[in-house]
Amino acid sequence: MANPTDTALSLFRANYNCAQAVVFAFADKLGLEGNTALRVACGFGGGIGRRQETCGAVTGAIIVLGLRHGRAWGEPKAKTDDTHARVQEFMRRFAAGHGTCQCRELLGGCDFNTEAGEREFKECGYREARCATFIRDAVRIIEELERELSAASAGTERINASPGS
Repeated sequence: MANPTDTALSLFRANYNCAQAVVFAFADKLGLEGNTALRVACGFGGGIGRRQETCGAVTGAIIVLGLRHGRAWGEPKAKTDDTHARVQEFMRRFAAGHGTCQCRELLGGCDFNTEAGEREFKECGYREARCATFIRDAVRIIEELERELSAASAGTERINASPGS
């Protein structure tokens, strides 16, 4: 199986949007059927419905974090708080690397909903030069957060293990 970064970039280069690429890259690990992942994330591309608000790679990552850690029916509210903390940390790291989580700002103010902006987006190669980088970084940050969680869980298990067990 390809790694999540390769999967995400391959899907993006096959003309799926940024959010779809990120969610699909983790679908198997989440037990999510691929077409369901694509449908769930479809409306988030282009900064949510092409409105250029929160970057689709970021919203895709938030979907992944919610599916992995979010609160389900009957679970304690602490799961919501934990998920919010993970989302905030993801967004902090993404913005630290790129200055913002906002699509239009990430594209240097390019408004791809105008004729001039769409031309600029295509002529400057922003899809590959910028958007692919945002997808790659979103996947990397998710993986970092998951590794950190695994390491913290392993440490807690060692601490909680009773001597001689």
